[in-house]
Amino acid sequence: MIPGRWRSLCLACLACLAPGPLSAQDLEPRSYANVPVDQTYLVLGYAYSEGELSPTPTSTLENAELEIDAQALGMAHTFSLAGDAAKIDLLASRLCFQGSATFEGEFIEGQRCEYGDPHARLTWNFYGAPALSLQDFADWQPGLVAGASLQVSAPLGSYTSEHLINAGTDRWMLRPGLGISWRAGRWFMDLSGSVRLFEDSDNGFRGSKREQDPIYAVQSHLIYVFAKGRWLSVDANFFHGGETTVNGVARKDLQKNSRWGLTYSFPLNRHHSIKLNASTGVVTRVGNDFDSYGIAWLYRF
Repeated sequence: MIPGRWRSLCLACLACLAPGPLSAQDLEPRSYANVPVDQTYLVLGYAYSEGELSPTPTSTLENAELEIDAQALGMAHTFSLAGDAAKIDLLASRLCFQGSATFEGEFIEGQRCEYGDPHARLTWNFYGAPALSLQDFADWQPGLVAGASLQVSAPLGSYTSEHLINAGTDRWMLRPGLGISWRAGRWFMDLSGSVRLFEDSDNGFRGSKREQDPIYAVQSHLIYVFAKGRWLSVDANFFHGGETTVNGVARKDLQKNSRWGLTYSFPLNRHHSIKLNASTGVVTRVGNDFDSYGIAWLYRF
C-alpha cells in the first residue's frame, strides 16, 4: 500500500490540476454586447465536467481523472456609466468534485463538496453602446461595440490548509479585460482578451507558500441570431501562463491550452430564458482535457 504521505502528495497534485470556478478555460459569448439599462437579472446554473488530467513533466501520476458538479447563483444589473451601457454581476458557487489516479501501481482517490470563492465583475462598454431603456433599445441599430471589464475574486470560499483539495483558493484574484463585438445582420462576432493576476498564498497545504504567474487568455465567438431571440454561438479560446512556485521551487506547470464549444440560448417568454453550453479541450500541455456541459436559467425582473 502507498504510505499516507505519498497518498497526500498524489491528491495534492490532483488538486493543483483541478479547475475551479474561475478557471481560465471559461467561454463567455456576448460578454461585451450592448444591453438595455436599468435591468436586473437572476441566474441559476448547473455544470458538469469530467476528463483526464495532464500532470507536470516531473509528476509520477498516471491515469489521473476528475469529475466536478457545480451549482451557481448569480445576479446582474445594468446601468448607465458616462452615458454608455455598463453592467455589474455577482456570482456564488458550490462544487462537488472527486478525483482518482494511479501512483506507483496503487489507486488513490478523494472527494469533497464545498463553496467556491465569490466574484464580482464590472463591464463598461465605452464605445458604440449608448445607455438605452428597454423601449428605446428595440429601435437601436447595433454595430461595433468596445468595452472593458474588471473581475475580482475574494478569498471567502471553503478553504483549510489541512485539506489538499479546496473549492476556495485563499487568495485574491484580479482579472482586467478588453473586448469588442460587431453585429452585421443576423451574425454577431466577439473577440476579447484578459489576464488573471493572483495574490501569493502563505497558507497552502501545511503552511506552504504558493505563487502563480499571470494567465493570459483570448477568446472568440461567432454567433448566429435566429428569430424570436434565439442564438447559437461557436466558441474558442487559448490561454497561456500560470506557472506555479511552491516554497521557492518552480513546478514546471506552464499552461498552454485551448478549448472550443457551443452555446445555445432561447427565451421561454419575456422574463425567462434558458442557455445551454458544451465545450471540450483541443490542446492541453499541462492542466486538463475536460468535457463540460452546462445549463442556466435566467430571469429578468
